[in-house]
Amino acid sequence: MEPKIAFFDIETAPILGYTWQLYDTNVIEVVHDPFMMSFAVQWAGQKKIHVKALPDYPGYKKNKKNDKKLVTDLWKMMNEADVIVAHNGDQYDIRWANARFLVHGLPPVSHFKSFDTLKTARRYFKLPSNKLDSIAHTLGIGRKLPHTGKAMWMGCIEGVEKDWRTMRRYNAHDVLLLRGVYDRIKPWAQSHPDMRLIGGPLKECCPTCQSTNTRPTSKLYTLTTIKQRMQCNDCGRHYVGAKTKA
Repeated sequence: MEPKIAFFDIETAPILGYTWQLYDTNVIEVVHDPFMMSFAVQWAGQKKIHVKALPDYPGYKKNKKNDKKLVTDLWKMMNEADVIVAHNGDQYDIRWANARFLVHGLPPVSHFKSFDTLKTARRYFKLPSNKLDSIAHTLGIGRKLPHTGKAMWMGCIEGVEKDWRTMRRYNAHDVLLLRGVYDRIKPWAQSHPDMRLIGGPLKECCPTCQSTNTRPTSKLYTLTTIKQRMQCNDCGRHYVGAKTKA
């Protein structure tokens, strides 16, 4: 059974509150908590990027901040995934989603492995910037879609249809960039989830992309065993194969 890999990104609304003066971090009162506005997901092996946003659900016009149905659909998606890929996903997207699951009384999602492209970029490279937009630009993949900045977010919060159309495209395009960045940096990541352990083919295959188009390189000698070093001819990943001698 092929493992299911999900590339995803969320867009969220800010906290609204009162303060005594500009740049004051002491909030007098919170008018509304942050809520989820949309999420985009692409499954490995598929071209289509699915986008869900608050206006897609019945009851939106009555309560433009009620994200329960949207969050529930994200919860269902995450329960299907064996591996979830996101940029800064470990610190933001996944934890933020978990917080909304908790608020809406949803149980923890089933166990999945995560791959964070931001962590990988920081660990293995010294790029001009580790932002998704900058990495994608440096690698020749593309740039984030231009938009009106905070005006787009405010327009979506107020229910402006044209801003929601831009938000959906923006959210989907981020996933497109994420997928491109992932494909370029994944061979470098020794911390990538081992796909051989998540439903990969039984015969020798690359632990990152599951390709069987691999070749032996050198031997790895330990005190008790000799193992074969391998390289994937498709993605370029180096890895250690099976034990060859006791």
